[in-house]
Amino acid sequence: MGDQAVARTLRFELLGPLRAWREGAELDLGQQQQRGVLAILLLNANRSLSQQQLMSGLWGMTPPAHAVNLLQRHASGLRRVLEPGRRPRSPSRLLAWTAAGYRLTVPPDRLDLHDFDREVQRARAARRAGNLPAAAVALHEALGLWRGQVCEGLSGPSVEAERQRLEERRLKVLEERIEADLGLRDPFDLVGELRRLVADQPTRERLHGLLMLALYRAGHQAEALAAFRQARRSIRERIGTEPTGRLQRLHERILAGDPALDVTQPGSAAAFEAGLGSGPAGLGSGVAGSASGPAGTGPQQPDRTRPHHPLVPAQLPHCMRDFVGRADALARLDALLPGEGHSTGGAVVITAIGGTAGVGKTALAVYWAHRIRGRFPDGQLYVNLRGFDPTGSPMHPAEAVRAFLNALAVPPEQMPLDPEGQSALYRTLLASRRLLVVLDNARDAEQVRPLLPGSSGCLVVVTSRNDLAGLVATGGAHPVTVDLLSTAEAREMLARRIGRREVDAEPVAVDDIIASCARLPLALAIVAARAALHPGFPLGVLAKELHTVDGGLGSLDGGDPASNVRTVFSWSYHRLRAPAARMLRLLGLHPAPEIGALAAVALAGLPPAQGRSLLAELSRAQLITECAPGRFTRHDLLRAYAAERARTQDTDAERQAALRRMLDHYLHTAFHASALLNPHRDDPMELAGADAAVPVERFADHRRALEWFVREHTVLLAVIRQAADGRTDGHAWRLAWALRPFTDRQGLWHDAATIDRTALAAASRQSDTRGQAVIHGCLAYAYMGLGQYGKVHRHADRALALFDELADATGQAHAHRTSAWALDQQRRYQEALAHAQQALKLFETAGHRTGQARALNAVGWFHSQLGDLQQGLAYCRRAVELQEELGDRFNQADTWDSLGYVHRRLDRREEALACYEKAIELYRDIGDRYNEANTLCSLGTLHRDIGDVRAARTSWQDALTVLDELGHPDAVQVRADLARLRDTRSVP
Repeated sequence: MGDQAVARTLRFELLGPLRAWREGAELDLGQQQQRGVLAILLLNANRSLSQQQLMSGLWGMTPPAHAVNLLQRHASGLRRVLEPGRRPRSPSRLLAWTAAGYRLTVPPDRLDLHDFDREVQRARAARRAGNLPAAAVALHEALGLWRGQVCEGLSGPSVEAERQRLEERRLKVLEERIEADLGLRDPFDLVGELRRLVADQPTRERLHGLLMLALYRAGHQAEALAAFRQARRSIRERIGTEPTGRLQRLHERILAGDPALDVTQPGSAAAFEAGLGSGPAGLGSGVAGSASGPAGTGPQQPDRTRPHHPLVPAQLPHCMRDFVGRADALARLDALLPGEGHSTGGAVVITAIGGTAGVGKTALAVYWAHRIRGRFPDGQLYVNLRGFDPTGSPMHPAEAVRAFLNALAVPPEQMPLDPEGQSALYRTLLASRRLLVVLDNARDAEQVRPLLPGSSGCLVVVTSRNDLAGLVATGGAHPVTVDLLSTAEAREMLARRIGRREVDAEPVAVDDIIASCARLPLALAIVAARAALHPGFPLGVLAKELHTVDGGLGSLDGGDPASNVRTVFSWSYHRLRAPAARMLRLLGLHPAPEIGALAAVALAGLPPAQGRSLLAELSRAQLITECAPGRFTRHDLLRAYAAERARTQDTDAERQAALRRMLDHYLHTAFHASALLNPHRDDPMELAGADAAVPVERFADHRRALEWFVREHTVLLAVIRQAADGRTDGHAWRLAWALRPFTDRQGLWHDAATIDRTALAAASRQSDTRGQAVIHGCLAYAYMGLGQYGKVHRHADRALALFDELADATGQAHAHRTSAWALDQQRRYQEALAHAQQALKLFETAGHRTGQARALNAVGWFHSQLGDLQQGLAYCRRAVELQEELGDRFNQADTWDSLGYVHRRLDRREEALACYEKAIELYRDIGDRYNEANTLCSLGTLHRDIGDVRAARTSWQDALTVLDELGHPDAVQVRADLARLRDTRSVP
């Protein structure tokens, strides 16, 4: 049998869950990764793919060890499934290995994607020939092939990129189908469908236009005009711009009752094109968000399951309500945008907005970004690169890339460890997307270059105080320099902030203020805030005070007029009461842009009530901003000013004492919060009581503790780095230890590994054996989350040796448990059992009863994995009895989950159900969401085995909800399980 003959016995579908049939019988395509390989081959059918292309498409930038062997194994598995009659070692006629790589032969009529392409081409040919009925039939046929999301349930860079591309194609074809139906059917029949679509796609202008035309042709002109008003409102609220000219012209024609919009010859191509223009380039084909509308709904069309769509990042900061002027700059920026349907020649458009500090670069960039964001359907990314941060620590490009990958919902397990790999993954993800990227406050071109996409679909906006000449010369960036406000714009800004009547009443004083502030927006804003807070002060008095104050922040760029901003800061500073001025200075010592009220109080060494009063005073003076209740931010110039004042007015001893109080606050609060998240750690630490002058935040329960960690996470990372840099090493490594329960629950293993390495260096400098031991243990846990098991064992072994040196049996037991769980992940159960048994002996020796209970559970689990279910049951029962006696609810849940597994293996279904339900109850009570989802998955599997499909679906759906909220990759498998539960059809 020839290649084509073999292939023609098969049928593949990927416009929905991946499925395949041979001569009418559906095939079992194997496990997830093998199905992923087939999906990539089908998406590239009849083309050769190298091993490297397949590995990158399947695993991205972090292929597993022995990836080539795994790929070969998957290819062999697919050949066995697709060609069961092929003799061993004989060449495959279907999935062949060629000099260029793997090639899957698929005849044109054996893949639903090919069928879709063919029907769309047939429709467009019929439309060009003037045969609209034939075009409509073909479009209905094309859309009828979609059964859901492309390769639903599968993941990987290649599949995900193709999924997004094909979903956009489906939506465009859906729009073409509705246009065709408008020329053939009663237009009112389409109104209901179009209303649903515009509700799901409120910024897709082409759908709004189709709804307007359908209503107009149905004789409902008033409703058509109302539909335009709704479209305009939706687009303005979500995008911040007016509808495009095409939609506005359609509105004008409907308003005028243009007879050309009527269908005078139903079924003709002329009628089809009368209102909107035909084809994919028709009205408003751009999208401002992910599609979520249903598939085509032609005659005899079955209901379709709405596809699931990936998260679209929307990171732009809030747009200033009182933004003024900048008409010339906005016109230059608008001129850089490619016209509709025009390409950028393969180069990404880079706009470099430059100008002095405080001139309004960020305000302009954010305002313009909001205006144009509708052109970028895949979202907006934003980062403050801290290029001129007062601490002198610009954000490293790798940190920015990591933040962007998080925004793009890359799971922690798929995140490359090395910065080069992360940058490559970032460029890969952006290659198939249309994104707006705003890089704010860049230091220089070198900081920006690693963050530039490689594709022409994205636009990058960079702001910097430097001119970024290197980026202009080598990167093709378009410079847009932001100048000072004009006098008229400065006056308008003051009028909007102070009040137009007040400004008009004192024109000479206003001109004097504008001149003294050098028309610098930041300086004007501070003066305006002063005037607004003191409405009784004449503006002439404020203008005179500006002249009488000496100094300023100094020249930012050798005599730049913006140096007058120091005058404004100095004026505001000297108007503060002495305690508030001291608070402002000490805030300059804090390493992060945002600070909580109690941390600020700790810096100042004041009672909380007094400290909060001073913060309120600074906030009223516009020297800090309360961004959320009890949390404050400062502009970088204000932070620089505060730090400068601290260096000149406070002694070194005073500054060091303030930093020590701040570190004590974070350390003691983190210890308290950590104890609530995990009150029974195997590696406990003792901490001396806090000084009475240091406020420590207390939490009612573990939920409040978790909220604090979420809120302070990035601040704590900066504080740990500052402590290590300042050689306050004991605080650095103890803070890292306290963070571990939070990073484990949240899956923040990259962050954990980074801070633990810093902490290990700090403990080593102190020659603190215990500190080194516990941090080696923390590093082992971090690397376990990253799947780096060689490093897990290396750090666990080192921890074990150090705990042995300390004669710490509990610590040794903890190290053995860590090794056991790493071996569990590697399915080396016999070795894992030995470590768990050793941990049990050591916990018993130390009299550590909660650790003993956990070790009993571990021993039971590994016995059950090795097939000794009775032994497993006995150990797990002993564990749960001891945990109930100790009231250890945090670890009971794990043991009940183990008991559920053992009972399921013993076919004791009622007992298994009860155990799983008990585990879920406990996980929910302690807020362990990942393990709650994991046990829900096990419960769903048990329900399925019993035959209770409804209960299985409920459990898996509950698990999926949690995993999606956590952004955990296990959601992919649960979604696939749910799809298989729904789909029991067999397609011939």
